[in-house]
Amino acid sequence: MAAPVLLLLLLAGAEAEAGGGGLYSREANEAAAAAASPSAEFRLVRLNQLWEKAQRVGLPAVRLAELHSDLRLQEKDELSWKKLKAAGLDEDGEREARLRRRLEVIMTKYGLSGKKEGQQWETNHIKEGFAQDGLGDPRLEKLWNKAKSSGKFSDEELEKLWREFQHHKEKVHEYNILLETMSRTEDVHKNTIDRPAEEESAARKELLHRKHSELKEQLHSINQGFERLRKVSYQGYDSASEFEEPRVIDLWDLAQSTNFTEKELESLREELKHFEAKVEKHHHYQKQLEISHQKLKHVEGTGDKEHLGQNKEKYAMLEEKTKELGYKVKKHLQDLSSRISRGLQHNEL
Repeated sequence: MAAPVLLLLLLAGAEAEAGGGGLYSREANEAAAAAASPSAEFRLVRLNQLWEKAQRVGLPAVRLAELHSDLRLQEKDELSWKKLKAAGLDEDGEREARLRRRLEVIMTKYGLSGKKEGQQWETNHIKEGFAQDGLGDPRLEKLWNKAKSSGKFSDEELEKLWREFQHHKEKVHEYNILLETMSRTEDVHKNTIDRPAEEESAARKELLHRKHSELKEQLHSINQGFERLRKVSYQGYDSASEFEEPRVIDLWDLAQSTNFTEKELESLREELKHFEAKVEKHHHYQKQLEISHQKLKHVEGTGDKEHLGQNKEKYAMLEEKTKELGYKVKKHLQDLSSRISRGLQHNEL
C-alpha cells in the first residue's frame, strides 16, 4: 500500500476519534479482525499494511527484524489498551494518544510515513560510511564526521557510537511528535467556544500538565544525550565506563538523577547489566542475520538448489531468533524506562 493511502487510513482513524469512535475503537478492531487473513503476521490490519509495505520497499533483513519487534510490541500494547478502554480506564484518551504517537515514531523511523527521510536504507558497514540515511541535524553530522576522522575509534567502537547517534535521533523524532501533539491539544482547548464544566476544565488542565511533564522529561533526556555524544566524539570512549550499550548508559544516567535510594539504584544497576547482556546477544544475532542474508542472495544467483535450501533454512532460523530477541529487548527497555520515568515524575512532587 502506498504511503498516502496509509496516511489516509490514519487520518480516517483520527476523524473517527472526533466522532467518538477513536483510532483504536471497537469497530475498527473488529473490522481489522474480520479482514485479516489466517496467515497475516499481525492481528491488526494497519500493522500488517506497514509490515507488507516495509517488505516491498526492500528494507534490509536486520531492519525488517527490528521493525517486526516494534510492531509486535505496538500490537501487544494496542490490544491491552482495548481491554482497558472497554473497562472505562482511559477516559481522557491519554493512553490512546500515546499509542498513536508511538506508531507515528515507528513509521518515521523506518521510512514508512511518506516522508523523504529514511527511505533509503543501507547495511551497517562502517568502511562504506553506513550513515547513508543521515542524522537530520547539522550538529550531529558535525560530531559524527569528527569522530570518524579522529582516529580514536576502532571499527567496533564506531559502530557502537553510530548506534548512540541513531538512538539520539529517534528520541528527537519522538519529542517532536509529542510537541506537535501538545500544540494541537492546546489549540483545541483555546478555540473551544463552549466553556467546559468545572470538572472537565480541571481534567483538561491535568492532562496538559502531564503532557508538559512528559515533554520536560524528554527534553532533559535529549540534552543530556547530546552532551554525552559531544564528549565521546571528542574524547573517545572511557574504558572505565560501567556500561557500553547506548540505551543502558542513557537509562543509568537518568536513574541517577532521580531520588532512588542507594539500594534501589544498586538493584537497578544489576538489572541494567542483565539487560545489556541481552542487548549484546541481540546485536550478535543481527550481525549473523545480515551475513546469512548476503550469503542467501549469493547462493540464489548460483542456482545451486541444495545449498539454497540449506541457506534458506539457516536464514529463517536466524530471522526468527532475531525477531524474538528484539521483542524481548524492547519489552524490557519499555519496562525499565517506565520504572525510571516514575522516579523522575516523583522528583517533581
